[in-house]
Amino acid sequence: MEKRLTTTAMLFSVGFVFMLICTVGAFFYGIQIGTEKTEAKYEKKDESSKMAAASVSPYQQQDLVSFYHTVFLPYREFQNEWFAAMNKLSQGNTSDATSMFKDLANLAASKAKDASSIDMQKSPLLGQSQVGYIRSLKLFNEAADKAATSAKTLSFNELKKNVEQEKTYQSASQFALSAQQAYYSAMLKWSSTVDLDIPEDYKSPAILELKHWKTLAITTKNKLIADQLMTRKQLTSYYPQDLTSRVDEFVLSGQAAKMKMHTLSAVVDLLINTEAVRNGDFTESKSRLYQKALLPQLPFFYPETN
Repeated sequence: MEKRLTTTAMLFSVGFVFMLICTVGAFFYGIQIGTEKTEAKYEKKDESSKMAAASVSPYQQQDLVSFYHTVFLPYREFQNEWFAAMNKLSQGNTSDATSMFKDLANLAASKAKDASSIDMQKSPLLGQSQVGYIRSLKLFNEAADKAATSAKTLSFNELKKNVEQEKTYQSASQFALSAQQAYYSAMLKWSSTVDLDIPEDYKSPAILELKHWKTLAITTKNKLIADQLMTRKQLTSYYPQDLTSRVDEFVLSGQAAKMKMHTLSAVVDLLINTEAVRNGDFTESKSRLYQKALLPQLPFFYPETN
């Protein structure tokens, strides 16, 4: 004979099952809420980390300074010796051209190693510039070796012409100019983080009027001059800022207006073709033209004074 549950027992059983369902539901609901809060917390933290990372520019002044001393300066030291050697050739002022070029080959190899001693790849433009200078030095090493061999059979004038027309030398020059262009572009990016009115990149129009040139910041001007030298394949003993200062002096003195020149390219062509630019021109005019200009604290902008 079947035993039937009393009403009280039935109610108790139903109530127990209901409480059990509510307890389990509350447990899983609590887990869901906790998970959502935790995820939201870490998402917020991750967003903050990303924002903080984004706010740190890869073109800080310390990066530009590190690059100057570890990459640019080794290249520049070699370049100065190269130009001095070529000047000796043009003047016939060397007793042993073969030995001179062998020394230059060794110097280029040594400076290429020095320029490789630091990794600048976290700053794309500085990384690009580093690669360019290292490749340039390696190619100069090859060009100097070839010149040392040619020096045994060619006169000084013939040797100089031969070196400058040789493809390895021309490639070395192009890599150096490309590296220079990237370095000055990095300086422009740095200045844009300090002064928000300065664009982080500036591409010159096909024709840049001098009236517009005059309104640009010094870091923008230097970058444009590096572009101009690259376009003309002009590897020079002077810095881009030296040519910048000569352009500014030419414009501000009224000479450009007197000669009815209205574009940057026209003035640059005149100054280069007449050899009117010298290493140190920027330093001489800095106090007059750029006393309050925004520039990174690099030695070639702030040379030591005795």
